[in-house]
Amino acid sequence: MDKSFQPADIEQRWYQRWEELGVFAPSDNDPAYCIMLPPPNVTGRLHMGHAFQHTLQDALTRHQRMSGASALWQCGTDHAGIATQMVVERQLEAEGKKRRDLGREKFTEAVWDWKAQSGGAITQQMRRLGDSVDWTHERFTMDEGLSDAVRQVFISLFEEGLIYRGKRLVNWDPVLLTALSDLEVISEEENGHLWHLRYPLADGPCGDIDHLIVATTRPETMLGDTAVAVHPDDGRYQHLVGKDIALPLSERRIPIIADSYVDPEFGTGCVKITPAHDFNDYQMGQRHQLPMINIFEANASLNHTAPEAYRGMDRMVARKAIVADLDSAGLLEKTQDHKLMVPRGDRSGAVVEPYLTDQWYVDLTRQTQPDGRPGGAAAITDPAIEVVRNGRVRFVPGNWDKTYFEWLNNIQDWCISRQLWWGHRIPAWYDDDGQVFVGQSEADVRQRFDLGERPLKQDEDVLDTWFSSGLWPFSTLGWPEKTDRLEKFYPGNVLVTGFDIIFFWVARMIMFGLKFMDDVPFRDVYITGLIRDYQGQKMSKSKGNVLDPLDLIDGIDLESLIAKRTSGLMQPKMAASIEKATRKEFPDGIRAYGTDALRFTFAALATHGRDIRFDTGRIEGYRNFCNKIWNAARYVLMNVEEKSVAQAPDTATVFDRWIVSRFHHAADEVNKNLARYRFDLAATAIYEFTWHEYCDWYLELTKPVLNADNHPSAQHTRFTLVSVLEQVLRLMHPLIPFITEEIWQRVAPTLNIDGETISTQPFPTQDARQIDSGAEQEVQWLQQVLLGLRQIRGEMDIAPRKPLELLLEAGDTDDQKRFTQHQDMLLTLGSLSSSRWLNDGEQAPPSAFAAAGKLKLHVPLAGIIDPQEERARISRELERKRNDIGRLEGKLSNQKFVANAPDAVVQKARTQLEHALSEVADLEQQIKRLDDL
Repeated sequence: MDKSFQPADIEQRWYQRWEELGVFAPSDNDPAYCIMLPPPNVTGRLHMGHAFQHTLQDALTRHQRMSGASALWQCGTDHAGIATQMVVERQLEAEGKKRRDLGREKFTEAVWDWKAQSGGAITQQMRRLGDSVDWTHERFTMDEGLSDAVRQVFISLFEEGLIYRGKRLVNWDPVLLTALSDLEVISEEENGHLWHLRYPLADGPCGDIDHLIVATTRPETMLGDTAVAVHPDDGRYQHLVGKDIALPLSERRIPIIADSYVDPEFGTGCVKITPAHDFNDYQMGQRHQLPMINIFEANASLNHTAPEAYRGMDRMVARKAIVADLDSAGLLEKTQDHKLMVPRGDRSGAVVEPYLTDQWYVDLTRQTQPDGRPGGAAAITDPAIEVVRNGRVRFVPGNWDKTYFEWLNNIQDWCISRQLWWGHRIPAWYDDDGQVFVGQSEADVRQRFDLGERPLKQDEDVLDTWFSSGLWPFSTLGWPEKTDRLEKFYPGNVLVTGFDIIFFWVARMIMFGLKFMDDVPFRDVYITGLIRDYQGQKMSKSKGNVLDPLDLIDGIDLESLIAKRTSGLMQPKMAASIEKATRKEFPDGIRAYGTDALRFTFAALATHGRDIRFDTGRIEGYRNFCNKIWNAARYVLMNVEEKSVAQAPDTATVFDRWIVSRFHHAADEVNKNLARYRFDLAATAIYEFTWHEYCDWYLELTKPVLNADNHPSAQHTRFTLVSVLEQVLRLMHPLIPFITEEIWQRVAPTLNIDGETISTQPFPTQDARQIDSGAEQEVQWLQQVLLGLRQIRGEMDIAPRKPLELLLEAGDTDDQKRFTQHQDMLLTLGSLSSSRWLNDGEQAPPSAFAAAGKLKLHVPLAGIIDPQEERARISRELERKRNDIGRLEGKLSNQKFVANAPDAVVQKARTQLEHALSEVADLEQQIKRLDDL
């Protein structure tokens, strides 16, 4: 083995080998185990959230594969309608073309060409992460089979009356000219204005009121107002309900209505109602049967329903003109600066408009079908609620079921149409009378409905990508055909995903699974936290705190990292701020940590129900862990090469029996915690056993045996040394697959183990017969004594290998027996010149002291240290620590600091103070001991 571990030398080589061996394809074994990969966008790149979730899914899949299950991790990508269309449109624009110049058919061909050439970048990145997905059955949401499934579901729901076309309010992107789902709308706080407008009473003053004042952040929408609303119990306006307003800048009269939705305490208690351009107003309009006036064209310019002076104006231009005209007419009460949440399309960045338009919907709210038969929502929504209530689907952590119920109990009909060219085109055709026919194809429609040569035109829209991805758990397995894969792997075992798509994806998969497969799509839904930066802030390009997982794997120099983080930023100040922060956080760039270190970091941080603060200090620590494993393997192999390695239990040392026993405890912990998705606890069990018990203790405990001439236990100790290493490699493999494979290939031959890869070796489980509590107690005693000696050396600043005298006092007969048995080991590992028990009545000379249970350890200090020099050294350290305490106490007594600093900063200061106080107490105790010399 090379002297140092170099991840880049092994990772891609081993992944290619795994693919060649076909180890990722499910076996013929039972039971079946299935995880569905949430399909990433075909345009996407692997980000930290992907890398985190993929690590956990891969760990589960590898664990099950090694445990004997027929494990399928079903992979694939989503066609990502809007994102993909935008990529290709931008390429065309760079060539001076537009998609409408090509026409729909040619444009779609161009998208398929792009997909074939460069659309699979994320799948290559998945390979870099070690994802053991079944590439032989990789799927794409627009594959022929999956497209057939989409059409089949659409037709079935349409024929049941659960899909319909209607005019309703949607999120509309006026740049992309399409409806958007809520998930595709990003609302962030921005600076704006609140305009207070005077609306005159149409028939003159009523009492002492001749106008009402309404406030709006979008004054252009007043042209679509169809009412002004007040609260029915608001005494100021009760006498005005039923009267009319003369809508300014328009020749229309609109009524004053009463609705309990209005908050009488907010503003003037009067609210303008624009049903065609506000979601809340739309609901009120439905309750009061108000007309809906759409004032916008699809591109958000004002249409023919607006007064002639504003027609054709862009909405923002019209806003300025309308405000100016209201001011000139004396109808602008005041203008205030105002912060508001502005919804923008996540792809275009355009301000999204609530827009009244014809769209296709899945009916999720109606309790009966159009002909009066029972069904409707009960056929889709209610069963999806019930399976979570009765435990057939379980959320982990369990609190997420409340979010699931909240969304489904307040669900609205699902808009499934998008005004794009890339996607699953809606399988509906219209004749000249507007009659709609639904089928697999135009030929199918003509045959089924006996339409002959009647002119037909297919619907121009495509389906929302969530519609096709909602079928993912069964369409990827071959549905609507009854395939062997579908029978074996549906339903799946667990879905690993983020909380933000519980409604958009998780709920819809459950609905569709119950509807079309008569079973849930998965048993567990494991909800991960968000990956945040080391300060707890959400990663975003605008903050410049985004980490690329491949940069953590391969490394990146500082200047390249800065260029990456600031590319595309239009604001020089923002770019300068990001550059400054990056130079401070990564003065030397990001070193190459390798995939295994990154994966182990993700697993160790994966606590239930918490977002994850990703600190590169943690990945540095786990890179060191990989180095520790590598170096331990080198030590083992050097000690077993060309030497007899055979099991001889009758010659096993207590240390051999101890490490085997401790390994079986660790194996039990790892299996139990992976089964309950406690990746953090599984990683901790692996780390603690491997680093501390195997590497730090057992390897040291074997040296006296292996270095002795003809030691009777040497052969069995070599066997234990290498066999435990081989087993722990298998235990670690699901989390850190590359390094474990590389080492296993060298270790396995020494034990005559057959097999081409560790990936298909059995996963370790606990064998209760190997638990040896007696050996554990005995070695624990030795560890306590040695740790006591290390404590003394550390406190008194004594060199690790300086020979010491050890005097023992108190204890019991077990202590005396164990001392006799392990005196030679204590002398060797404790670097002792001698050791003995104090005689009855004998007082220890001035000594450093430590305890090992009831046993007292004394190390005489005469001749070991110079008391004056040591006192001076400790005094200097005391002064420094006391200065730290004064500084920290001053900071924490400053109320402004405590009130205004981030919680993490305040807590860090408190923790530092606690440590400093503890260190001062220890130093004072050391001086006291010196005074006794």
